[in-house]
Amino acid sequence: MFNSISGTLTGKTAESVYIETHGIEWEIFVSTLSADRFGAAGSTVRVYTWLYHREDQMRLFGFLTPAERSLFLDLTKVEGIGPKQALKILSGLDSAALEAALEAGDVARLQSIPGIGKKTAQKMVLALKGQLTGLQDSGRAETAKKSEFEDIIIALIDMGYDRKRAAETVDAAAQSMRTQGIDPTAKEEELFRTAIVNLSST
Repeated sequence: MFNSISGTLTGKTAESVYIETHGIEWEIFVSTLSADRFGAAGSTVRVYTWLYHREDQMRLFGFLTPAERSLFLDLTKVEGIGPKQALKILSGLDSAALEAALEAGDVARLQSIPGIGKKTAQKMVLALKGQLTGLQDSGRAETAKKSEFEDIIIALIDMGYDRKRAAETVDAAAQSMRTQGIDPTAKEEELFRTAIVNLSST
C-alpha cells in the first residue's frame, strides 16, 4: 500500500507526472488541474497516491492532497464511474467546487464537466450528497486532536476503515512500540503493518 511518494519531479504531461526517487522513476496519473500545480521539473514534490491493480493492468494515480484523493475515491463509488472517469471529473472542476456542487445537489454545475450528462450528474448527487469522506473528516478534525501519525490514519481510511477506529488502533500500536523502547516515528512502516494486522483481527 502506497500512501505517498516524495521525490524529484522529472517531467509531466497534461495527464501524468514523473517522479524520481532512489533511482526509480514513477509515472503517476493525475488530473489536469493537479498537473498544473505540481511546479516545474527539478522541484521536490510529494504526491499522495492510490494504486489501481487488475489482472491486465496496474496504474498509480496521484493527488495533491489526501482530501483530493478521498474525493476521487468517493467518485469511484458511484455506479458507472471508474478511476479514469473520476480523474476526468477532477480535471473538469476543482475539488472545492466539486464538493460544493455535490452538497448543493447542483446538477447543472456537474453537467458543465466535460463528459458528464444529466443522468450521471444525478447519480453523483444521489450517491454522494452528505456522504463525502473529506467533508466528514474535516468536521471531525475541528473537534478532534490531529494525530502525529495522520498519514498512516488516512491510508487506513482509504482502505475502508473508520477514522475513529483507525486512529485508536494506530495510537495503541504506537504506545506498544514505545513501551518496547522503539520510536514509532522512526518505524512508520512497521507501525502501519502492525495497525493493519490489529484491525484485521478485531
